[in-house]
Amino acid sequence: MIRLIVFVFCYFLMSMHSLSGQIVVDSIKNNLSLVNNIDVRATFTEIGFPFEKIANQKKWQAFDSTLRSLSNKTLWLHFEIENKSADSISIYLYSTDDLNTIYLRENQKIRTLKNGSHIALSQRSNQEDYFFTRLSFLPFEKSEVYVELNSRISRSRINIPTIYSANDYQNLIKSKINDQEKFISFIYFYIISIVTIFIFTLVVWLHLLNRLYLYYLGYLFFLIVYGFLVLRYTSAPVLNFFLHFPEFAFGIFEPTQFLFIGFYILFVIQLLNVKNYDRRLARSLYFLAVFCFIYALIAFIIAYFTTQPQLERVLQFFIRLTVLPINFILFIWIIYKVKHRLLSYFIMGQSVFFVSALLSSYVGFSDINTMPQYLVILKNNANVIFQLGLLAEVYCFSLALGKNIFVLQKEKDFSKLKLIEQLQENQRLQESMNRELDVNVRKKTDELITLYSEMEREREQKITDDFHKKIRETEMMALRAQMNPHFIFNSMNAIKSLIMSFRTADAITYLDDFSSLLRSILQNSSCEKITVEEELEILELYLSLEKSRLGDNFKYQIEVNSREALSQYEIPPLLLQPIVENAIWHGLHPSLKAEKMLSIVFDTTENLQIIIRDNGVGRKESAKNKKLHQSMGTSIVQERLTLFNYLNEQNILLKISDLEDELQILGTQITITYQL
Repeated sequence: MIRLIVFVFCYFLMSMHSLSGQIVVDSIKNNLSLVNNIDVRATFTEIGFPFEKIANQKKWQAFDSTLRSLSNKTLWLHFEIENKSADSISIYLYSTDDLNTIYLRENQKIRTLKNGSHIALSQRSNQEDYFFTRLSFLPFEKSEVYVELNSRISRSRINIPTIYSANDYQNLIKSKINDQEKFISFIYFYIISIVTIFIFTLVVWLHLLNRLYLYYLGYLFFLIVYGFLVLRYTSAPVLNFFLHFPEFAFGIFEPTQFLFIGFYILFVIQLLNVKNYDRRLARSLYFLAVFCFIYALIAFIIAYFTTQPQLERVLQFFIRLTVLPINFILFIWIIYKVKHRLLSYFIMGQSVFFVSALLSSYVGFSDINTMPQYLVILKNNANVIFQLGLLAEVYCFSLALGKNIFVLQKEKDFSKLKLIEQLQENQRLQESMNRELDVNVRKKTDELITLYSEMEREREQKITDDFHKKIRETEMMALRAQMNPHFIFNSMNAIKSLIMSFRTADAITYLDDFSSLLRSILQNSSCEKITVEEELEILELYLSLEKSRLGDNFKYQIEVNSREALSQYEIPPLLLQPIVENAIWHGLHPSLKAEKMLSIVFDTTENLQIIIRDNGVGRKESAKNKKLHQSMGTSIVQERLTLFNYLNEQNILLKISDLEDELQILGTQITITYQL
């Protein structure tokens, strides 16, 4: 009888304990599931229901496997927990919902802990993992626990909230890290590979500025963003910066995939020159790319700015169900119509992409990767399959671009060869034209010399009428006739030099100016005397011809006090030109100085004085070249001045001097003085 009473009393105590709704912390050795736990109660509220009112909630029920968080409802769990030991104990509450908020009420004090995949890293109570929330209890501490569970997307999945001991949690984390090592390494390899190709493509695009490489850059950029978004679901310690912006990352996850698809389509249009083969196919591909960009914008707005996750999931399923068949149809269409040399690379890359997209879509929408028993092993299988396909596709198109660059370079080399051949043909035509021009110039020169000779003979015939009276004048005319062919000879040499150096335009200009000069000479040749002003005009025309022939290193300057004063003095025609010509040909031309300068001064302050100064080699150095060329200009000028002084009351004196500075030759100066 006593045993029966003791048994009933113990059973009563155990029943009272079971009705207390209390979980003992120090009794958890490994883990404790909250589902179907008699100490845990559950209820549903609207999203955003304040915690202050949850304690007054009346409709609590047992928490079983049929209850799960929804996108439009919040699931609340309530239980009491106590640490009966003399040590502080930490446990970890596990939940796969996106937003987990735990309220611990201890003696009217409330502690709030947040965790979940949609909580920023800086706000998470456990930064090691967003599924496990650490709960710490002091010795003999009793707390009332409220757990708020929210999901962004409603799925037909089972969330089994479980309490793990510290040792069991550490073992799970270590196992998870070990299991994710290969996956994280693959993600890093994926990112580094595409970043490397992106940098190479960027350099090529900056060099060529071609839309083909710009579209490929857009494609690669969003592939890189996608890699970082996938990295967010791992425990990777480096470059996992999207953990700080989980809502933004969630909002751009779907748009990113369609953005790189849009750029990929534009890239294919350019790569295969689809427009050249079928314009309707090119337009269809273009509209599909625009559709991808528009859908990416809509998906971002729905995911980031609205609270319609169910609509988002339905839209994703419908779009994929539509886009994938369209892609397949266009893929067959391209194979049928396009005959580009890079088509094989496109077929390989697109085939791999189709297979990976189909497999990843199946894994993602079947939810096998979210089942608790596959949490670590299959968590990222959909992303791995999809990224493997993307990486293989990128390699195919990178090889295609490499071959395209090689082919373009080969075509460029061929074009260069053709251009060189054309330039050589143009050069042959130019040489032929130059030879023809040379013949014409020589013919015209002969005509001019013949004309001039005839005029000279007519003038000589006229002079013979008064031989005795004009004997001195006849000698002067003979000297003039001796000088003029000398000038023509040098001018023809100048024109010949221009033609031989292929300066055809300069030769024609020079020939026109020479004709003008010769016309002036012929007009003044019948005159015994001309004014110094007229002589100056002829001299200026002659110097302009020499300037055209010799180039920029030859410079000259003429200083005149008064042109009106020069008209009062008369000199023999073409008196100064031979002197200037002699200074240029025998003084300046052999000089190695960088700047060859000729200065002519007409001083009329008292009597007329003409100073011709050059910075050439000087008379001594010029005398060494007499064997090569005997100048007749100076001797003719001397004889003409002698005759002029004999026949006229005026005297013209000629003085030649060397310019020296400490035995260094600076040039030559010729002074002509006019005396009444």
